[in-house]
Amino acid sequence: MIRKAKKTDADAIMGLLFQVASVHNEGRPDIFKPNTTKYTKSELEKMIEDEEKIVFVYEDENSDILAHAFCEMIVHEGDNLLADMRTLYIDDICVDEKARGRRIGKEIYEHVISFAKETRCHNVTLNVWECNENAKKFYEAMGMKVQKTGMETLL
Repeated sequence: MIRKAKKTDADAIMGLLFQVASVHNEGRPDIFKPNTTKYTKSELEKMIEDEEKIVFVYEDENSDILAHAFCEMIVHEGDNLLADMRTLYIDDICVDEKARGRRIGKEIYEHVISFAKETRCHNVTLNVWECNENAKKFYEAMGMKVQKTGMETLL
């Protein structure tokens, strides 16, 4: 079952956030610190209770949280350059490493797409790190295309 996260899901989500941070740290240890997460537990709990934040979880029949999707609605109205539109930005998707290969990622991604359609979004966007080949392949398999490219020069 995919549903909006509840405060009681925070511990399980923190475990997933640790898995995401570990992938990023392995790929870019010059940028990402080891043994940490993107949010603290208290920051996460505030996000879950914030009506403006959108956090979905995949809960299995044993009430275990096996995946999450953090999303943010971005609205452009009256911008000098950009057309008026609503974009659903996926900040993070993670499927528990023990549950991968069961199509849970596809299910939660499709749920996000359905939510974006229901809320009249023009598009769904996300950022993916070049070092995260598995994520890139997954998003391409979901039909996503490169919208823009971020570049860097290491000094």
